[in-house]
Amino acid sequence: MEQDVRELHALSFGTAAVEYAEHRPDYAPAAVRWALESAPGARVLDLGAGTGKLTGTLVALGVDVIAVEPDPAMLAQLRGTLPAVRALAGSAEAIPLPDGSVDAVLAGNAMHWFDMTVAGPEITRVLAPGGILAGLWNVMDDRVDWVAGLERVSGRAAIGPRDTFSSWRAATASLHLPGTDADARFGSPEQSEFPHGQRRTADSLVATIATRAGMLVMPEPEREAALGRIRAFLASRPETASGEFALPMLTGVLRTRQL
Repeated sequence: MEQDVRELHALSFGTAAVEYAEHRPDYAPAAVRWALESAPGARVLDLGAGTGKLTGTLVALGVDVIAVEPDPAMLAQLRGTLPAVRALAGSAEAIPLPDGSVDAVLAGNAMHWFDMTVAGPEITRVLAPGGILAGLWNVMDDRVDWVAGLERVSGRAAIGPRDTFSSWRAATASLHLPGTDADARFGSPEQSEFPHGQRRTADSLVATIATRAGMLVMPEPEREAALGRIRAFLASRPETASGEFALPMLTGVLRTRQL
């Protein structure tokens, strides 16, 4: 994704901060524990924290967490939901924390928006020696037949090239973290995935998909047409046509240690 297009998508979420907070899923606790299992201490930065979806999971696990988020509307939602958390305005490219002040930097569905040429040195600066950098991505589990059908109907704008299981597995190692060849500050990435899920109705799943960046920047007539196709598909499937259902998901994790 070109830089100007990436910035347009990254800045779109604030226009739907309330809906994002209501409809986006949290993260599988087992995935968060795995991301942190070799961290040298318990001080964690949630970077690009959004409305606090990952922050809330960290709090529930008893982690000492600081949240940093650039978008004012998203940050306001986070502060309203998690008032006890220290939540700061800032970005991956300009982290408002002292050198060596955290033991781990985690990013939930956010690291692909970072300009790692700038963010990499900033993350390195705030990490304590041996600290952990980990990206987490919630993805629909397209090994399930109806989920695969939903992704086909929804298209790239709704699902996104990094939001399918296969793209996450194939691309994150090269796209989301500094590699040992390109950046000797970090060791070889490790990756794993963990079962997750979210209770949805057809309407709330449509609302969730509507918070995707590709949908938020789409012209309104095109957006409504895409959401209409998704509604029609969900109405046609016995798994999703009526009442609540479980949306099968995975939380994928890519982690590396600072050398």
